[in-house]
Amino acid sequence: MQRTVETLASDAYEGRAPSTPVEAKVLKYLIAQMKAVGLKPGGEKGGWLHTVPTVELTSGKHTPITVGGLSLNYGDDYVAVTFREVPKTQITDAPMVFVGYGINAPELGWNDYAGVDMRGKVAVILINDADWMAQDETGTFKGRRMTYYGRWTYKFEEAARQGATGALIIHDTFPAAYGWNVVKSSWSGAQYAVSDNKKGMDNAQSVGWISQSAAQRLFATAGKDYPALVEAARHKGFAPVPLGVKASWSFDTAIRRSTSHNVVGILPGKVAPKEYVLYSAHWDHLGLCAPEAKGSDRFCHGAVDNATGVAALLALAKANVQAGPAARSQVFVALTLEESGLLGSEYYARHPLYPLAQTVGGVNMDALLPGGASRDYAMVGGDKSELSDIFRNVLNEQGLREGPEEHVERGHYYRSDHFSLAKRGVPMFDISRGSDLVAGGRAAGEAAARDYNEIRYHQPSDAYAPDWDWSGISQDVRLYYRLGRVLADGRMWPNWRPGDEFRAIRDASRKPRK
Repeated sequence: MQRTVETLASDAYEGRAPSTPVEAKVLKYLIAQMKAVGLKPGGEKGGWLHTVPTVELTSGKHTPITVGGLSLNYGDDYVAVTFREVPKTQITDAPMVFVGYGINAPELGWNDYAGVDMRGKVAVILINDADWMAQDETGTFKGRRMTYYGRWTYKFEEAARQGATGALIIHDTFPAAYGWNVVKSSWSGAQYAVSDNKKGMDNAQSVGWISQSAAQRLFATAGKDYPALVEAARHKGFAPVPLGVKASWSFDTAIRRSTSHNVVGILPGKVAPKEYVLYSAHWDHLGLCAPEAKGSDRFCHGAVDNATGVAALLALAKANVQAGPAARSQVFVALTLEESGLLGSEYYARHPLYPLAQTVGGVNMDALLPGGASRDYAMVGGDKSELSDIFRNVLNEQGLREGPEEHVERGHYYRSDHFSLAKRGVPMFDISRGSDLVAGGRAAGEAAARDYNEIRYHQPSDAYAPDWDWSGISQDVRLYYRLGRVLADGRMWPNWRPGDEFRAIRDASRKPRK
């Protein structure tokens, strides 16, 4: 693992930006390592690669959003983009409908779109879900713990499924977990998407955000009581409210297409070779970054994020090869374009090399932090699936305890590559080493996390150092090995807990099988 991180985080790999000339060097290295540890090619056409076509969409020349006599200015009041591969987006006199939190969850008896035909209309949506103010994890939407229904990605997807022409999320700093400045910077530059034969036409025509003050002015223009409607949206039985006003806006989009690659190796199973356990880690990072100080390095080396995950992936492959094939096949995927919106895993999930209905589950590894071993681990996302039972058994085997996930309101489970598989029904382990370190306790663990998150994350200083303490990472990988091997040598088909947002799709995918 040490050699892998040192190599991938070196200047020679230029920060591992995908779809740039350095990608060929990264792919060559990863293929050589997978061969060396004893994997067989698991990619397309008997090779090692899985081609990921992508599109970069950069919008410009935004007009204000006009609603009657109200004008909302681009940047300060709203941001909007399209994920359709079209050069011009024009929304004209589209009726606006307030749809509360924009959630349609049949398993919870909740439908914010009940009784409304959204075709030709713009959905105006609250961020997060109806439980975000809870102090514990009790509630329809698991209380303070964010579910996928609270994520902006879900809200745009559901608006499109409902046939909406446009979707605008109302920003609010605490339930969003970031300020308007983050929204503005994140949505005003290039956006990236998987490119396929649909050309993004299954998305709404335009999606975006409006600021809290803009929302208040919008509702006042519509003659609606904004606080009262926000309160009503928190309760089951809320019905969508047509605002009685129409919105217009437009912008241009520059389109640039490119390709990148996942790298895939396989260790065929000896008993059930057509049942698969997936191991994943993204190889890409940001390439060049702004220097942190005059004369400092400009490469975003991505040593922790995610050369460590790739090192763990290769170490697990080697360990499993040396142990001998498991009962089920084990697939090891080094994913691309995680930093661009989980696109490598999204493409794999849309176009799986191994059927998702035959994928038992998996383990994802992202940003393993150097430092000491811990006494506890958390299951990120909480007790969502039967994988939690395996997790607890393995912790007990290794003399570890289950600890609490930190900042459950931020929805970390939905922000890494395993999520692309999870939302299509495949349960995936995402675990987090706890802060209660064997040497130094919580104070040492929290200090190490702060140092990385506040100083090094997505900065040139996320670099390899020969004096790293590898004991925590080694502990992580021993745990990953057991979690994956239990799945690969077992017969169970883990499902999501009853009432989980991904249960229905897993049930549907498994229904044809005995």
